[in-house]
Amino acid sequence: MPPIQWLAQNDPPDSFPDPETALDDPEGLLAVGGDLSVARLLAAYRAGVFPWYQSGQPILWWSPNPRAVLFPNELHVSRSLRRTIRRNRFRVSVDTDFAAVIDECARTRTETGTWITPAMNAAYRELHRTGCAHSIETWLDGELAGGLYGVNLGRVFFGESMFSRKADASKVALVQLVCLCRELGVTLIDCQLPSAHLARLGTRRIERSQFLQLVHRYAPLSSPHGWHRAPAPTGSMLEP
Repeated sequence: MPPIQWLAQNDPPDSFPDPETALDDPEGLLAVGGDLSVARLLAAYRAGVFPWYQSGQPILWWSPNPRAVLFPNELHVSRSLRRTIRRNRFRVSVDTDFAAVIDECARTRTETGTWITPAMNAAYRELHRTGCAHSIETWLDGELAGGLYGVNLGRVFFGESMFSRKADASKVALVQLVCLCRELGVTLIDCQLPSAHLARLGTRRIERSQFLQLVHRYAPLSSPHGWHRAPAPTGSMLEP
């Protein structure tokens, strides 16, 4: 087994080893250390790598195999969820309260040990300020009911986390994200790790090699940061 690579804070942002050299146990662990600067995070996403670690650990960088992805045209919206959307029970917004969304994502995972440490929280807020990280919020009776956040580079949206205070609130946010991706020409939504919940919404597993090919194609170094144009205004849902 090859030794895991340690990254120093002064290493170039793109100093990640080949993702295909990631460990099998623990699955996908690629490198340790470095920092959470904007430059390193963007380099990581373009390399098919993401940070995931808990408080008290060094920064851990991962590239699992297989990878869970959602192609926007493959979204599965159940009949019950479609009814919820048509009732306009939730009000949906984009980038209205990124800080609240990431805080809630961290809070809902406190019992199992959140990976959204204070340092991660601050890093993604900075990504949001640069126009690379985005949030979708769902509101019910004026209160934040659910949402998600992630990073958009070129034609790829790298999903990070979601939360729900009310039934279907996070699913509604995902549907809105997919609708925006279709409008903006985003071809691939990275969901990182497979789960039964995401599979019911249309995600599938692909080999890491295929995922890396797609990322290199749709999020090249020359691709713009952030949404290609202004997202849909706050209000009713886009049609799934």
